[in-house]
Amino acid sequence: MTRPDTVTHTDTHMATQSDKHYLAGLDLTGRRVVVVGAGPVAQRRLPRLISAGAIVEVIAPAATPAVEALADAGEITWHQREYRDGDLGDAWYAVAATAYHAVNAAVGAEAERHRVFCVRSDDASQGTAVTPAVAEHDGLLLGVLAGGKPRRSAGVRDALLEALHSGVVDEHAEAPAPGVALIGGGPGAPDLVTVRARRLLAKADMVLTDHLAPRELLEELGSHVEVVDVSKIPYGRAANQTVINETLIEAARAGKFVVRLKGGDPYVFGRGFEELLACAEAGVAVTVVPGVTSAFAAPAMAEVPVTHRGVAHEVVVVSGHVAPDDERSLVDWPALARLSGTLVLLMAVQRIESFAEVLIKNGRPADTPVAVIQEASTETQQSVHTTLAQAAEDVRNADVKPPAVVVIGPVAGLKH
Repeated sequence: MTRPDTVTHTDTHMATQSDKHYLAGLDLTGRRVVVVGAGPVAQRRLPRLISAGAIVEVIAPAATPAVEALADAGEITWHQREYRDGDLGDAWYAVAATAYHAVNAAVGAEAERHRVFCVRSDDASQGTAVTPAVAEHDGLLLGVLAGGKPRRSAGVRDALLEALHSGVVDEHAEAPAPGVALIGGGPGAPDLVTVRARRLLAKADMVLTDHLAPRELLEELGSHVEVVDVSKIPYGRAANQTVINETLIEAARAGKFVVRLKGGDPYVFGRGFEELLACAEAGVAVTVVPGVTSAFAAPAMAEVPVTHRGVAHEVVVVSGHVAPDDERSLVDWPALARLSGTLVLLMAVQRIESFAEVLIKNGRPADTPVAVIQEASTETQQSVHTTLAQAAEDVRNADVKPPAVVVIGPVAGLKH
């Protein structure tokens, strides 16, 4: 009698054969796919089957909340019962994803009889199909198989995806259409930029950037890419906005794909909409790519939540580029002082004393916690924790320089 853990010659042959897979792109649009099981494994597999256009039916007595939500939304059909022989009738593809080997084996056996390709989550070698490590990039669908070694296939997939995002691997059959992309670069660290931003940056013929954008991204650009510095240094040299607009338009009209790379988000005090309007008036196509705004990212990097249950129910983001008594100011400082939640001030370091004074004068307690975060997410990040009354003096003593984000409110005093 053969011990259960003994591998026979036949089993070894099957395992070896299972490593020799044939990659094929299945068109599952409008075709019935049966997934047996509704646990974490099924939860991972369902989204791509749905996006492929399959008619997905799930068979399981219980489901994770996420799978149940897909059923409630009508994206799948959930048969809330045990699997029964015959459930794969008319199916084109099957996934056996229960926690029970016997059930998965029964699903696999039925699939074999009906000549339906079947993935076994418990034992890939016993299925007739395997799920590759998959990723999408700008219309490309990447699939990597590594002979039953999922960590290896996932690692190769991630490396390929990174190479495509950074432009190390150029997949472009044709040059991108002329136009402008307004891209938010996030708070500063290059790995906090969005995937879409990296993808479009890799296509650029020209990049207009400033000192707040992640400068490491410029190193990844090809030698043919023209880089134009349009920085606006606080209280120093500043590129003229009209000149920036004209440069974008002229380059796009000359047939170039132009990226306007900004720090944070282009629509949060970034003049992104001004540039969009200028391009639209000139008939230049524009793509807007949101970025992670420093208004929320900088506090997070300093472990300061801008909201917290029972502490702050509102967040107000304010530009500090003009003083409270400046006739150009559009901010109702007395109203802000009456709020009990969180104020996030951008471009406010130079005038922090004025802002603190007007808030205290109009009702904000002098001992309100304040956090000031300089150059968040970079190697030179530093934080100052103080109070509204002491903020100006402590910022001076710490020699805080722009760019910095000021957080005012109870959340700035939370500890973990």
